Amino acid sequence: MELIWIIAAAFGAGVGTGLAGLSAATVMVPVLFVMCPSFAGETGAYQATAIALASDILGSAVTAWTYAKNGNIDLKRGWIMLACITVMCMAGSYAAFLAGREVLGSFTLFLTLCIGIRFLVKPDTARGNTAAKGEKLDWKGIAISIFFGLTIGFGTGFVGTGGGMMMLIVFTVFLGMDLKTAVGTSTFIMTFTALIASVSHILIHPAIILEKWHIMLICVVIATASSLYTARFANRISSRTAGFATGVVLTVLGSVMLLLYYRPVLSKLPLVHQTLHCLGTLIIYLIPCATVSVLLRFLTPIPDFVFRKILHVIAFSCFSVMLKSAANWQAAALTSVVMAVMIYPLLLLAEKQPWFDQLFVQKSKGEVKKSLLMLFFMFAAIVTAAWGIFHKQAAASAAILMWGVGDACAALIGIPFGKHKILSAPVNGRKSWEGSAAMLVSSFLAGILLLTFVYHFRFAEIAGPVLAAAAACAVTEMLTPGEWDTVTVPTAAAVILILLLP
Repeated sequence: MELIWIIAAAFGAGVGTGLAGLSAATVMVPVLFVMCPSFAGETGAYQATAIALASDILGSAVTAWTYAKNGNIDLKRGWIMLACITVMCMAGSYAAFLAGREVLGSFTLFLTLCIGIRFLVKPDTARGNTAAKGEKLDWKGIAISIFFGLTIGFGTGFVGTGGGMMMLIVFTVFLGMDLKTAVGTSTFIMTFTALIASVSHILIHPAIILEKWHIMLICVVIATASSLYTARFANRISSRTAGFATGVVLTVLGSVMLLLYYRPVLSKLPLVHQTLHCLGTLIIYLIPCATVSVLLRFLTPIPDFVFRKILHVIAFSCFSVMLKSAANWQAAALTSVVMAVMIYPLLLLAEKQPWFDQLFVQKSKGEVKKSLLMLFFMFAAIVTAAWGIFHKQAAASAAILMWGVGDACAALIGIPFGKHKILSAPVNGRKSWEGSAAMLVSSFLAGILLLTFVYHFRFAEIAGPVLAAAAACAVTEMLTPGEWDTVTVPTAAAVILILLLP
């Protein structure tokens, strides 16, 4: 199993280097440090950093070569940074050896998360008035290069990561390079700094090469190959897309690695441990669902309204999975709130990307993020009321499932086959009798099946309450304007089931 994590770490490191000029350690060190038992000792983080730096040598070299072929390296504006960083690498390497496992490991994990958030917030680091390639530095540029070169060099030697990202910021924001030229120049510099820093690490702690030469070899080969192919791809896409993709990967990686690393501490807090278990179950379920939905969207001629309902199915079914895995109502409610807090800022950033409107089908601007926010807070409220206050977990689960199945069936039947419109004043022709009937029948069946086979109720004792809740779903959905049925329909069903379920 450790070999799989080593290969994954090396591959991810190469992708980060080729895509955005990141140091290999940004991805490699957190994975090796947290997931591989052979790096669990006092010098584990130091050894992982040395291996990542060694992987950076060829990985950065082939990346820089690819960018150079496309004319995207500017050493006239980067030579001072190269000299300063090279000098300070050895000092940082020695300081890292003295720091120890806890300081170095924790710093690396937090830095990975911060770098990811930084790319999410600002995927494109380039400023508006970029400098011409080969333009000489003025006195201000020289001062900036010396200051940041010395600090970045020490940081690169100390933690093995952050150097590539920091150079990108300096080159683009302060020295006026466009992003691709900044990536090419920074990876050229990283080739030399990685060589010096890795040699310094090995000389200070020879066990790295004596005990883990085979791991180093695997990481160097895989990281170099993946960085080469990723660099070719990165030169064909927009800088903003590359930056955003990098931010998503590093933010998720940093968050997961931090949770895993501090799991022994968090496990001593029961509610935190239970929430993390619940959240992990939810994420494991959502990843394949999201992958399949993206493939369906871009590889098949699926109608917009059908794809919208597939997303609805994923949303309500993930709640049922999460609720069943929860140890108590507090963990389930807290998981819903945490998901809302995690997803909303990601959607806020993603909706600025050109692919967002192609992936999601929005009836109005901002509909997706608003709906998901309402959805997860509604989950938390229903769980708190049904399970926490009235001690009826089944009512919460059934209410959500009945809404989800009913809403999907109402659209799938009502849109293509709804010939008889409901013409009364509140509805005004927006809904059809066929769609409402489909919601009534499908909600009833979903509630009966869940309560019978999952919660083991007898049909005779639940038929009446479930039928009343299904009717409430159909009527509420019919009368609710816009996307507010995400809140009103499951709430109506939950009230009926809380009152009538035994």
